[in-house]
Amino acid sequence: MNEQAPGPVVIGMDPHKRTVTIEVMTPKEQILGHGQFTTDEDGFAAMLEYVRRWPQRRWAVEGCEGIGRHVVARLLPLGEQVVDVPGVSDGLFKRGVSHLKEIDYGYDQAEEERRARAGA
Repeated sequence: MNEQAPGPVVIGMDPHKRTVTIEVMTPKEQILGHGQFTTDEDGFAAMLEYVRRWPQRRWAVEGCEGIGRHVVARLLPLGEQVVDVPGVSDGLFKRGVSHLKEIDYGYDQAEEERRARAGA
């Protein structure tokens, strides 16, 4: 993992108030990298430094108008391409019982990575 991509990539992002989880994928869904970063100034800078190796990138951010708004507001002025991905609550009834189990069990790193991948 953490390979440099010669072509375009999509960076799926699952944002939270204080952290974001990202996953970098090719158009053929090959995972090239992933990470979790804080949303403070240092964490945001570290995330941008991490993705610099993929200059042809587009961000797919869960909830651009909701929970992802604070990150999108910092990406757009930098010229980053950002697309909105519906948030978990938008699909609550479509996900059914499996989603309710996610809530019951709390934080799960594998689930955070899956959500980031879904955004990509």
